[in-house]
Amino acid sequence: MDAITYTMRFSVRAYELDSLGHVNNAVYLNYAEHIASEHVESIGLGRAWNTAQGGGWVVRKHEITYHQAAVYGDELEVITRPEGFKAATGLRRTKITRAKDGVLLAEVFTEWVWLKMPEGRPARVPAEIVARLSPPSAS
Repeated sequence: MDAITYTMRFSVRAYELDSLGHVNNAVYLNYAEHIASEHVESIGLGRAWNTAQGGGWVVRKHEITYHQAAVYGDELEVITRPEGFKAATGLRRTKITRAKDGVLLAEVFTEWVWLKMPEGRPARVPAEIVARLSPPSAS
């Protein structure tokens, strides 16, 4: 993995299940948002840094593709990676696999918007975020 890829593991808990005994669809979005927050916190660009810059991130759009269901007790490997920035937006992809066999369970593509506070209006993503989290350019 490279420096902008971040990985965590989660064990599926009983309260995350739907009536069929599978992880509820909305929980995958919780995983995607949680790992995104943990990623930026781990490199010093989290909540305190955002506050100091007078801004913060909100989700504009999630696109999720479900491949297979996770069930109680499964250990999930969740991998996230920013995929680029444009003006006030940042794009991030998250893949969720079952850790024991690597089977892809879900993919989440998220469009985040940087807001300037207290107005709550979209603003250009700070240069430090772009510099530290942009994928290496293909040469």
